[in-house]
This record gives sequence, C-alpha cells and structure tokens, in this order.
Amino acid sequence: MSATSKTDLPDHIDAAVLKIAGVVVLGAIMSILDITVVNVALPTFQTVFGSDGNPIAYSTVAWTVTAYTLALATVIPMTGWAADRFGTKRLYMTAIALFVGGSVLCAASWSIGALIGFRVLQGLGGGMLMPLGMTIMTRAAGPHRMGRLMAILGVPMLLGPILGPILGGWLIEVASWHWIFLINAPIGLVALIYAWRVLPRDTPEPSESFDFLGMALMSPGLALFLFGVSSIPSEGTAAAPRVWISMLIGLVLMVLFVFHSFRPAHPLLDLRLFRNRNLTVSIITMFLFAAAFFGGLLLVPTYFQEVRGESTLQAGLLVAPQGIGAMITMPIAGSQVDKHPIGRIVPFGLVFILIGMFGLTQITATTPYPLIIAELFVMGLGMGATMMPLFTSALKTLRAHEVARGSTLLNITQQIASSVGVATMSVLLTNHLQASSLAGPAMASLRSPANATGLSPAAIAKGLEDAAAAFADTYWVAWVLVLLTVVPALFLPRKHEEMHVLDEESVPPVSVH
Repeated sequence: MSATSKTDLPDHIDAAVLKIAGVVVLGAIMSILDITVVNVALPTFQTVFGSDGNPIAYSTVAWTVTAYTLALATVIPMTGWAADRFGTKRLYMTAIALFVGGSVLCAASWSIGALIGFRVLQGLGGGMLMPLGMTIMTRAAGPHRMGRLMAILGVPMLLGPILGPILGGWLIEVASWHWIFLINAPIGLVALIYAWRVLPRDTPEPSESFDFLGMALMSPGLALFLFGVSSIPSEGTAAAPRVWISMLIGLVLMVLFVFHSFRPAHPLLDLRLFRNRNLTVSIITMFLFAAAFFGGLLLVPTYFQEVRGESTLQAGLLVAPQGIGAMITMPIAGSQVDKHPIGRIVPFGLVFILIGMFGLTQITATTPYPLIIAELFVMGLGMGATMMPLFTSALKTLRAHEVARGSTLLNITQQIASSVGVATMSVLLTNHLQASSLAGPAMASLRSPANATGLSPAAIAKGLEDAAAAFADTYWVAWVLVLLTVVPALFLPRKHEEMHVLDEESVPPVSVH
C-alpha cells in the first residue's frame, strides 16, 4: 500500500474515526477513573480489612492507590516496543483483558495485602491503555485532525479525576466497596468486543530487538523513585530513609539509563526524540502543568469534606463545575489546534487557570459556595485549553514510527509529574495543618460531633479558619507552579507546524474501515 497523500485525507471527523475514538475513550475511562475512584474507599478499607475497633492504618491502605500508580509507571516504558512488536490492536485488547481480570480479582480480595497485589496486576494493564490509545488515534486520524481527536481523548483525562470521587462515593453508598472494581467488568467486556470489531489490523514490526538492559535500569529506577516520592506524605518528611534512599537509588538507575539509551538502535525509551524541539518544549510544559493540576486537584474535595463538613458524594458534585468548564473549551481548543499554532492557544488556557486558582488561594472556612464554584469553572475552562493541545503539539510533528515512542515519553512525564505534585501538596498541607493545634480537633468535630467534647464553638471556628488557611497556603504553591508553566509555554510553536506522520512511504497510515 502506498502512503496516502496529505491532501487526500478528509478534513472532517467521520463516523469510522469516531468509532475508533470510542474504543480508546472507553479504555481511558477505565484506566483514569480507577486512579481516583479508590481514593474515597480508603476509610472503608481501613475498617473492612481491620478488626473490630482496630482499623488498619491509613498509610497502609493508601498503598492500594500507590501500588496501582507504580505499576502504571513501570509498564509504560515498554509499551512502545510492545506496540511495534505485537501490533497496537492485539496489545490494546490484551491490556483491556489484563485490566478487567485485575479488577475482578480486586473485588474478590480477602485481605489488604491481596488487594494491593491485585492492584499491581490491574495497573499493568491500565498503564498500557493511554499510550496505546494515543498511538491508535494518531494513526487513524492523521496529523491534520489530531487536535480534534485528542480533544475527544482528553475528556476522560480531565473528567476522570472529577467523576472518580462521585462514582466511588455513590457505589459505596448504594452497594459496597466491591463495586468500585466490579464496575470495570461490564465496561471492559464492551470495550474488548468493541476493539475487536472496530480497530483496524496493523502490521507489527518484529525485527526490533528488546532493550533488556534498559528495562532493568528504567522500570525499577522509575518505580523506586516514585515509591520514595509517594512515601513522603506518610513519613511526613523527605529526610526519612525510606524516602531519600528509594529516591536516590531510583535516580541513579534512571541516570544510568539515560547514558545507556543512546547506545542501542532501539532503546526502551527513545530519548533521541528530544531532538524534536516541539516535543521537548511540550514535555517541559506538560511536567509543570501536570504537577500543579494533579497536585491541586487533591485539595478542593478534601477542603469540602474536612473544612465544610460535606460528604464524599457532595464534595465530588461540588467540584463538577471544573469538569463542565473543561468540556466547553476542550472541543474548541481541539479544533483550533488543527488550524492555528499551539503557542497561540495554550498561554490563554494558562491565564484562565491562574485566574481561577488565584481565587482558591483566598478561600476561608466561610467562602460562599457560588464563588468557589465559579473559580473552579474558570479553572476548568483553562484546563480544557491546555492539556490535550500540549499532547497534540508534541506528537503531530513526529514521524509514523516515532508516534508510539513519543506518546510513551508524554505518559511517563505526566505520571512522574502527577506523583511529584500530589506528594508535594500532601506534605505541604499536612505540615500547615499540624502547625495549628486547633485545626485537627476542629475538623474531627465535623466528622463526628462526639469529637467536639471540650471544644468551645469559638475554638472550633478558629480551628476551621486555620485549616482553611492551610488549604489556601498550599494552593499558593500550585499557583506558582502554573505561573512557572507560562515560561516554557511561551516557547511553544507560534507559527504553522510541519506534519511528518505521513512522510514515510514505507510506513503507511493505518487505514480506517
């Protein structure tokens, strides 16, 4: 088959391409929702897997989240090679099956240790879904339609962290904790059949050798580094041996990988792609943005629950306007990315985020809900115009054989940045809360009136104000991170970008049926 001319490709998003996008979105929804849906179940795990009157420590059950994240980060580097070796369709269906199998086993867990182990299995499947989905969509749509297709993929990426707490809280209230995992079974079955019917068959390239040494350096190094970062909140300091030793060993292994990666012809992570200026600037911008976004995302639902006394479900609903804002601007930004340089779009999105987040740096224990909702909505408008345009700009100038490797680099960046952001915000918030002797007791009194014994109404009010100030101070850090993101964003392309995905005659685009 000869390569299709760029001028021969349809400009509109036709039904065939939307079918493929539907497969990818289903996979992305399962993977991303499961990162956040478990958060609301942690107190439930403490009591379910503990004994009467002796709940399991929060730091222990938190590993149900950390184990999934670590597995996600570990498997992402090998996804590019596996996609070339086995084909994207076959590997995507395998990833869905692995994820669903892990979900069912999680629901059947008999102890916290078993649940943590099954979460690793689930993460190994979930970690491949996003980079594979980007590769499939890039090949199916062609570079001239990537902005609009990436906007579709971006919906679960931005809404997942928002809808996760709502869905998790509702399932636990009306059913049981088992259903936060079992819900993946019917979705996964539909996605599996859908993928088998809709995804075009692609041609693997089995001639490429696997970088075993790179795998031995990168995956353990990344896992150890993120393990150390994820341990900071429970340890309370980065100086704890569990934190700095893990991070140091992980960092050494990753540095060794960087030196090694330029030697083999087909490294596990192709760092040569950083020669592409657009990819490099987009990844730097993505790192800072993801650290601020995912780190800050942790704060608002917690504020609603701990300072304002809302239930998990109510807190999830109150942050929904942020997702609504993203839904409004994401399709607009996606269509504009196909027509205009990204450097003229992303800075506007960051300005919206800065405006909305600045309002959150001013929150108190009595800030009116309409004001907070308006601020979240403005932040959502900015997020919808930022994340997926960055992904699109990074990938659209790569050549066909580089797309899988480029999407792997982007996903690794996002995973590391979000882990660093969450750990940083958690430590800062914890330290600020501990600085007040009244904040902890006051928040405990909201959870249970029995805890208010010995506290006067004035003391409770003062403690809640101190707690709100802790959230506001932590949001200042997230705001500064977004402000720093503007610097690399100014170096994003401000002129028309040449597209190279279809330049290689020997690597035709995947035809869409």
